[in-house]
Parts: sequence; C-alpha cells; structure tokens
Amino acid sequence: MDLALSPEHTAFRDEVRAFIADALPPHLREKAATDAHFEHHEVMEWHRILYRKGWAAPHWPVEYGGPGFDVTRRFILQNELEHANTPGLSPFGLNMVGPAILQFGTEDQKRRFLPKILAGEEVWCQGYSEPNAGSDLASLKTRAEDAGSHFVVNGQKTWTTYAQFAHWIFCLVRTDPRAKKQSGITFLLIDLKTPGVTVKPFLTIGGTPAFSETWFDNVHVPKQNVVGPVDGGWTVAKALLGHERTGIASVGSTGRTIRTCKQIAARTRVDDRALIDDPVFRGKIARLEIRLRSLQMANWRALAGAQHGKSPGPESSILKIRGSELLQQSFELAMELMGHDALAWFPEPGAVLDVERSIASLFCYLRATTIYGGSNEIQRNIIAKHILGLG
Repeated sequence: MDLALSPEHTAFRDEVRAFIADALPPHLREKAATDAHFEHHEVMEWHRILYRKGWAAPHWPVEYGGPGFDVTRRFILQNELEHANTPGLSPFGLNMVGPAILQFGTEDQKRRFLPKILAGEEVWCQGYSEPNAGSDLASLKTRAEDAGSHFVVNGQKTWTTYAQFAHWIFCLVRTDPRAKKQSGITFLLIDLKTPGVTVKPFLTIGGTPAFSETWFDNVHVPKQNVVGPVDGGWTVAKALLGHERTGIASVGSTGRTIRTCKQIAARTRVDDRALIDDPVFRGKIARLEIRLRSLQMANWRALAGAQHGKSPGPESSILKIRGSELLQQSFELAMELMGHDALAWFPEPGAVLDVERSIASLFCYLRATTIYGGSNEIQRNIIAKHILGLG
C-alpha cells in the first residue's frame, strides 16, 4: 500500500496548515499551545470559523453544505486540526445525528435540521445510555407511548454529554415493550425546551461538567420527529455508532500526548540526568510510538476502504479498542513521568494552564474512552462475531 500523498493532497495539507495558522484566534491559539480546556462558547466560535470556510462538515454531501472533499482530504483536514490542537467540534450534530438524518431522514427533516446543525445554530446531545442500560444499550427502558399525533416520552438518560448547552437531543426510546430487546426501539428527535424535560449536569472525576442526567416526564414529541421507521431505531443507532467508533481512534490526540511525554521527560531530571536519557523511559515512549504507528496504518486501511465507497463496519471496533487504549496509555505515561507533580489540578475555573497542569484532569476524564461509544468488552464481542466468525 502506497502511503505517500499525491501532489494535490500535499498542496491541500499545506493549505489547511496555513488556514489554521491564520484563522485560529490568538486567545484560542494560546490555549491550544498549552493543551488547556476549551469552553463551550470557544468551541462554537471555532465551529463558526470553520463553517464560514466551508469546512465544518467535510464528510457531508455538497448539496447539504459539504465541501465535496474526497476521503483523503477529509482525513488530512481532521489530522491537521488535531495536530494543531484546535477546539474539537461537538460530534453529536455534525458526525452523528446529521449523518443519520442524511441516511434515514425525510426530506422535511433534512431541510429543517441540517442547515442549523451545519451553521452551529442548534447544538445537539445524545440520549442513549440509561442508569441500567449502558453497554447493554438494548435494555433501555425510556418509553414512548403512541398518543395519536405524537408520542408521550417518560424515562431517564445519563451520560448526556454537554446537554446543558444543547438545544436538541436524539434519543433511543422503546415504542414496543413486547418486542425482543433490539426490536421495538425508535430513534426520536426531542426539543430540550419541551415541557417535562429536565437536564442536570454533574462533575466528572476530572473536575469538568461534561456529563448530565436528563429526565423526561410526559414529554410530548411530534411523530414527524421519528428518524427511520417506528420500531426500527436499532438500525439507525448501529449506523451512527460506526462513525462514532472510528472517530474515537484519536490518532492526532494520542500523537500530541506522546510529544508532550517527550517534552516532560526532556526537562525532568533525576540524579542530574534527564528522564529522556533513561533507557527505561525511552523504551516506554518508543513502544507507544510503535503502537501509534500501527494504529495509523489501520486508519489508512479504513481510509482506503472508504475511497471505494465502503462504510464503517465491524472493523471500526478495532480502531475504537486500540485508539482508546493507546490514548489512555499515553496519559498514564505522562502521569508517571511527572511523578508527584501530576497531582496538580485546576487552580480556578477558566484558567489557562501549562499542559502539565491539566494532565491529571485529562487522565481522569479519559478513563471513559474505553466505555463510551460502546465499551471495549462489547467491541471485542463484535469483532469475534462479525470478523472472526465465532459464536
């Protein structure tokens, strides 16, 4: 497999780098340089900048506002954005419900929702997991009862990331309680301003208000908000999760964290010698780089498949497992290299921190990467069944 970029793609990579250098505002560039946390309004500021450039949704069709990039240009753009540590756009609208509406939605739904998702005028969150339906998502209990022109929704969702900032939530709800677990589930779009919806944020162990609990108490939802067929939401959900799992590979983020490990090791001295010169730590860094390279190769294989029109399939579970584990391992090494300095924490809300000051918080938050998008244990079951043909 030839991994060299064509002259056209090399020119595009240079264009992306020049755009980021010119368009990223100074206050966001300062945070990017130190791996600091971006607030929601800063993420949306960058979203609008990319939207004006036409790059907010590089994978969307041209007729719905996409730039018409081939898969290699999409890969290059994402890789360069991650490499520069620009604010990561919320995936729930652009990468999840947007593609679901494109694939399964009606023309009215496409006209109503897609332009506002693209422009960042409406922010979305995900309503999948419940207190007793996490990895076993098909056990969900939130129900939607048919009331003629609308459904009446009752139940609870958890881990609804940044729901406190969202305008809409896409939910899996049970519409036929008598059907088997994967059946009788419907994909429903719910306006969070609807009476009966309650959103309550809670802190992660990393000290960030990333997650929320969301309750539905006799919430009326129009039937035109169903995406795909009633009782056919499991098919929509599986297609959506394939795209999410591919994105969790996080090649750019892991590469940046490994570079941070090198920086920490270069300036941390023990017995008058930098840790970067310690063969034990050099070996640990080298092993991470080898694993990252293999993950990059797997990403390129997925990219080659996409060039031939192949959608993400069960192989996306491989990217999810290896990518999430490698990201965690890179932060584990950063914590080890920092020693007692890894106990530093956010001194005050909104502070711009040196990268070492945020390592502990990110380390804690990223324990979730092996859980969200379908836990890694579930992904191994998918690989065994659909790739290895076992069971």
